[in-house]
Amino acid sequence: MTVTLAAAAASFGRDLDDNYRTIEALVAEATAQGADLLALPEAAIGGYLSSLGGPEDTSRPESLPPAIRVDGPELARVRSLAGDLVVVLGICEAAGPVDDPVRYNTVVALTRDRILGVHRKVHQPLGENMSYAAGETFAAFDSPVGRLGLMICYDKAFPEGARTLALDGAEVIVCVSAWPAARTAGATDLAEDRWTRRFRLFDQARALENQVIWVASNQAGTFHSLRFVSSAAVIGPGGDVLADTGVQAGLAVATVDVQQALATARRAMFHLRDRRPDAYDLSAVVAQEELTDA
Repeated sequence: MTVTLAAAAASFGRDLDDNYRTIEALVAEATAQGADLLALPEAAIGGYLSSLGGPEDTSRPESLPPAIRVDGPELARVRSLAGDLVVVLGICEAAGPVDDPVRYNTVVALTRDRILGVHRKVHQPLGENMSYAAGETFAAFDSPVGRLGLMICYDKAFPEGARTLALDGAEVIVCVSAWPAARTAGATDLAEDRWTRRFRLFDQARALENQVIWVASNQAGTFHSLRFVSSAAVIGPGGDVLADTGVQAGLAVATVDVQQALATARRAMFHLRDRRPDAYDLSAVVAQEELTDA
């Protein structure tokens, strides 16, 4: 099955109407380029946190993104804009009681007809746990572009998450991000920033070690104290970058025969098949950690 995958580097803030206009424009651009899937960034509805490393100032209404329900009108509006695309985007999710909801940093895959899959960010960097609860699982699901897995930003730094999705049959993994440049000793040129390099290294490593198609979107521009590295990309199962926006806003678009690309990458050395789970016994490590904690 040949599909065209588009990853966006774009700016999203607190103005929801502006977010919908940006989504509509990116859907139109991706559709014009023949895309079947469009990956928008983490926090594409309502923007990301205004800073990292401490609690948000909840006395200011704009300090936190609006928390929305997966079955609410906000995502219904995105579905109305999706056209023929699978759209993947990040939200601040409200879950649980209406009067006291739990907030999650969440990514949703949808079509104009329905919600396909939902993932709550598992790994939380630099105080993000002060604003969001953590997700608990990684699971793949079937979609019009093949079996799909979802991740969010810092999740990509942990190989276990992507490996779990690959073992669950994921052929395409979409990782949406609001990945900033380094906060200390950052480079003037984003292309030279060490966090830009890490962003791409994680993408290529996760694609290569699992031999999957990797789609990476990211926020662009600035938001309060954060400067985002853009760097949206589509990466093949050999770790090769098929399309990349660089450190500018835009769309990275690549057409891939998913099954053929995976079969070619896995023909001689199939990393999932050649694993040795019996050699990865971590029980001694866990026991030592429990002993130390005690």
